[in-house]
Amino acid sequence: MAIADDISVAANGDIRYTGSGANYTVIEFHRWLQDLADDASSSGDDLIDITKDTPSDRSTDNIITLFAPYNIDDTLVQHLYDGSIIQAGGDTIYDGIVNFGVQGIHIEIMQNGALITPNFWTTGLNADASAGISHRFMVKVRSGGVDIDGRRLVGLAREIGYTYSEFTINGTARGNNVLALTHATDLNNQTAPATIDGWTDITNTEGYQGMDVTGDGSDEYYYSRWTKAARSINDLYERLKYITRRGSAETLYGLPGGIFRGITHEIPVDTPNGTFGVVEPVSWPTGTGQMLAINSTTAPTKLWIQILTGVAPTDGQTITGGTSAATCAVNGSAVSRPLSTPFVGASTGSAIIGSYGLGIAPGDLSASDKLFDLDNAQQTPPNNVQFIVMGLVAGEDRVLVAPENAGSIQADQLSISGSHSGGATTITVQEVIPSDTPSSGTVRVWDGDSYARVTYTGWSGSQFTGCTGAPACGDGDNIFISYIDEIASGTSASFTSVYSADRSLFIRVRDGGATPIKTFETTGVLGASGGSATTIRTSDA
Repeated sequence: MAIADDISVAANGDIRYTGSGANYTVIEFHRWLQDLADDASSSGDDLIDITKDTPSDRSTDNIITLFAPYNIDDTLVQHLYDGSIIQAGGDTIYDGIVNFGVQGIHIEIMQNGALITPNFWTTGLNADASAGISHRFMVKVRSGGVDIDGRRLVGLAREIGYTYSEFTINGTARGNNVLALTHATDLNNQTAPATIDGWTDITNTEGYQGMDVTGDGSDEYYYSRWTKAARSINDLYERLKYITRRGSAETLYGLPGGIFRGITHEIPVDTPNGTFGVVEPVSWPTGTGQMLAINSTTAPTKLWIQILTGVAPTDGQTITGGTSAATCAVNGSAVSRPLSTPFVGASTGSAIIGSYGLGIAPGDLSASDKLFDLDNAQQTPPNNVQFIVMGLVAGEDRVLVAPENAGSIQADQLSISGSHSGGATTITVQEVIPSDTPSSGTVRVWDGDSYARVTYTGWSGSQFTGCTGAPACGDGDNIFISYIDEIASGTSASFTSVYSADRSLFIRVRDGGATPIKTFETTGVLGASGGSATTIRTSDA
């Protein structure tokens, strides 16, 4: 089809698309208008000839100006490329976009805090594979005499199964503006999307989070606390990619998953007034954003945002909460923070290298993982390892895992310090509690006749805290950690602790119920990679 068959010019100057799919460069469009304008008389649906005003002007082959009353609309723009068109005396501008990337990549454009729709360029439009060009199209960047968000654009490529990429244009210029969005197969993201969709047990606590990822007794601070449930760390990586994929229906921090990028700026603030939300929209005289974390909702000194429109706030400007109406003032310069694509960071398949500020529950991390806190300091977790006893019958087997010495329970692992009355909520021992003790669990305390089972919710130094079931005991009485001490609730039972050195363990499983077995006893080792034991079920019926 020729351009004359696809585009019409009305008497009032409206230039519209009438074709069925053919596209043209802006210089082809201009040449066609000029060819019409030198005709002796108009014909058909192209009502322009030598008697009419000049319709267009060429600055370069990539910059064309339409003179009033001639104008194009958003539909015709979908069929023009390779440059800019300026009309309405400069009040409306469409600028050219060129993406240099692999063929077939699906890209999206974020403008003014949202994805541009319709996305008519999708997986390729006006490509030139020989030049490495996957897309050429135009975007409206000025309307009604006002630049749309300062002509800022963010290009996104977020396809499940592939690496993600992002490219920012901080103000389009006339002619062609370059994107460099590409992707490659992500070998750590090959699970079917329908499967990942079901991993809803992976959850997040949003906002400012203090966590002791390093295990040194001091919290670091993050803008999230992701938990992976019983899934792998790579499952977490895939789930977070899925939440922010193209076409996502998920929401993160009050934003559609498809435009969530993570923290773009850290902002020092003072003079607060009111109570901010944990997460909420915020605005200032030169822009808008979504607040992802604030270090105090009533007396903040810092907050962290994803910028949506405009430019980052400057010293002295007022930031206002869009939901709370609370305010504070910028106190210094906003710090631009590095973005990761995807926002979770990178996966090796067995470990996470997290993005800036992304927090993951300490118990879900291994020594191979790396996080970066809100100070952008790298934090490396201790080696959390797991010991598992397998081959159990739920509701019947009683499982005990204890410290081992010479093939038996090491009952004198620790000793009571001072006298304790029955029901004490804190138990003090004479020794420093071993660093590989589970963060919560059970101990067995000598009560003069037997070893009573006591639960605890925490420990520090030489004290177990949050104790329940403590018996009366005296100075020097034996106490040992029962690493697993329960009726089996499934076919296996396990505990997790921080590895410091190999730990010798004694394992005992008994079932005197409906399908009794002879007592099973063995020893095992909790090593740098964890450990396990499998119950041998010898019938005692």
